[in-house]
Amino acid sequence: MATDKIMVIGSSGQIGTELVMELRASFGNDNVVACDLKSSAQEVMESGPFETLDVLDKTKLLELIKKHHITQVYLLAAMLSATAEQHPMFAWKLNMESLFNVLELAKEGHIKKIYWPSSIAVFGPTTPRQNTPQYTIIEPSTVYGISKQAGERWCEWYFKKYGVDTRSLRYPGLIGWKSAPGGGTTDYAVHIFHEALKKNTYECFLSENTALPMMYMPDAIRATIEIMDAPAEKIKIRGGYNLGGISFSPKDIAAVVAQNCPGFTITYKPDFRQQIADSWPASIDDSEAKKDWGWKPQFDLIAMSEDMFLNLKKNSGKI
Repeated sequence: MATDKIMVIGSSGQIGTELVMELRASFGNDNVVACDLKSSAQEVMESGPFETLDVLDKTKLLELIKKHHITQVYLLAAMLSATAEQHPMFAWKLNMESLFNVLELAKEGHIKKIYWPSSIAVFGPTTPRQNTPQYTIIEPSTVYGISKQAGERWCEWYFKKYGVDTRSLRYPGLIGWKSAPGGGTTDYAVHIFHEALKKNTYECFLSENTALPMMYMPDAIRATIEIMDAPAEKIKIRGGYNLGGISFSPKDIAAVVAQNCPGFTITYKPDFRQQIADSWPASIDDSEAKKDWGWKPQFDLIAMSEDMFLNLKKNSGKI
């Protein structure tokens, strides 16, 4: 059987950097093409093929798919929640047109399988906040959430109408040490580690008891690859699977950070992102993902924090 040839669009982002490296480790460096408008991390650029791509340019996208004989596309290019609120029209254009370009090329037979991430942003203030179920009220109140809700419905429609093999996860907030945060409402949970090591203090843009669903990046990358590797008949939901990891508040994570950084202090100065966070779930029910394709998270808050500090200290030469 021929090896899949994979394209990761948005390879310079928070997820893209780590996903490319994990896929290259599994499928071989030459079989995973990284694409973005800007250069990716050094390890991505040096370990395998990289192409400069504006995903809104469908002609160039098709050209690269043909050039590299691509069979699978991971479409990660998007404008995230906080940034999208400031640039609503461009966020809608980028988030939706990029998806249409890939879905249409799959419909035309150029791609066999698509991964497109959804988000907990599809939920809104009318959604049950605790243990949010897979099937529930979905009335997002942000531009990002509206685009993700629409994208879920389009993915399912293309699957039902044309048999396009679409797969999707509703990511919670993602925490990783390898790349800078990308303008999301949950980014405080990444910033806090960097600021603790630099200044031993952090000013948080959310209030102390704002609990949100989060996930450590290794779990998110593993879930992404696992859902793509799962047999098609196991994928029962083509819009977006709920994905759960850890739920905590700024106060919770600050307590864990303080255990690693004696004397650490945190202050709270909620900004416009507080309103976004207040519209999202506090915890997620991901039993459908567990039942359908065997999802299981590995990191809790303590294990994640220990790994974050270990790697950030290594990177800064403090260990």
